[in-house]
Amino acid sequence: MILATRYRRPVPIILGILVATLANHALAAWAGAAVAAWLGPVAMRWILGIMFLAMAVWCLIPDKADEGPKVAGAAGAFIATAVAFFLVEIGDKTQIATVALSARFNDLVAVTAGTTLGMMIANVPAVLFGDVLSRKVSLKLVRSLAASAFVVLGLMALLKLDMGLLGG
Repeated sequence: MILATRYRRPVPIILGILVATLANHALAAWAGAAVAAWLGPVAMRWILGIMFLAMAVWCLIPDKADEGPKVAGAAGAFIATAVAFFLVEIGDKTQIATVALSARFNDLVAVTAGTTLGMMIANVPAVLFGDVLSRKVSLKLVRSLAASAFVVLGLMALLKLDMGLLGG
């Protein structure tokens, strides 16, 4: 929303988010698959379960609007967005979730595509309709729903419930 307000060019901002997210999540998915292969399934089940539960708690903590690097005004909206978004996502909730999902499902392409699609679904409306959405939808509700999803994933991992039960 901050970049959209600053540059008022939604298309380059959305494309910058897409490029940055693809790069960031592909690296995270690769790292998750590598760690899963190294640790083995039993250790990964416990690590993932605990990570998903920790993510649930982290989702309840609001992000600060001024987090992330300051971008140069001379840079175009696309470059500024791609660089800023890539850097801000390092170690962020979605990158950690991407590592965990890749470790769990061991499918670099599917995890990268899925987490990138999720980021785009969350960010495109924010870029296009951020002002209106922030007045209509409670961010506390959004954080609570995300936290609930991570609790379910964490419990499923710890209780050895496979996604096969859900048709996946």
